[in-house]
Amino acid sequence: MFRYRNLYIHFRHLIVLMRLLSQKSREYKDKSYYKFWVVIPNKIVEKLGWKQGQELEAEVKDKKLVIEKD
Repeated sequence: MFRYRNLYIHFRHLIVLMRLLSQKSREYKDKSYYKFWVVIPNKIVEKLGWKQGQELEAEVKDKKLVIEKD
């Protein structure tokens, strides 16, 4: 835990802002299809013990995205 001005933050509950990115992957019959990705900061990936190229499982629970190692 650390103190920033009069705000105490516990590292276990640190909120990291990320952004959803997209890129058009193709068009078919006047409809566009997109690929989406989220960039996860290095510190979070290291803390989780994830490695590049590792397969991850994702599911939606109560309108939240949950990602786990396979």
